[in-house]
Amino acid sequence: MEVIGRGEKVRTAVLAATLTELTEKGYAGLTVDEIARRTGVHKTTIYRRWGDLRTLVLDAMTENATMDIPIPDTGEIEQDLRRLAESFVDWITSTTGRAIVAVLLSDAAGLPEIADIPRKLYEDGPRRVAPMIAAAVDRGELPADIDPAGLVKTLLAPIFFDLVITGVAVDEKTAAHAAAVALVAAREGLLKAV
Repeated sequence: MEVIGRGEKVRTAVLAATLTELTEKGYAGLTVDEIARRTGVHKTTIYRRWGDLRTLVLDAMTENATMDIPIPDTGEIEQDLRRLAESFVDWITSTTGRAIVAVLLSDAAGLPEIADIPRKLYEDGPRRVAPMIAAAVDRGELPADIDPAGLVKTLLAPIFFDLVITGVAVDEKTAAHAAAVALVAAREGLLKAV
């Protein structure tokens, strides 16, 4: 095991180990001892920097509470939605995505700071895809009165539902189906801005 030096390397390693531990053991099974073991950072260093496990989890979640998903621009909304859904599948099944979902479904979800994370994640999505949707409207592929937030919800909700509620593995087929359903709903005028 390589012992990591001070500063940002320590912070990055500890936050990454926290996410990995959250994914593997959940919030209830998370311990500073295991995070220290994974990183080679002494647990007193972790306690000195973060104070307690709750603060450490909040830092790891806040640091990673973005869906760093590329917004496609293929020139065709059908392909854009499919690629966006595929990127969401990749993110939600990644270590970071799984850790965030695990925490949001654990007893930690009751912490006010944690409870705010889904809203931040959700608000970021429609804002980031608005230019993609506007371009599709300009090309005549989507109605002018479409609600970008409604389209994002319609696209991502079935993927999240399958993974979290039913426990079904999500993959490219799941993404393709979600994109097709969202596109039909959008084109039929079911996702109008209110």
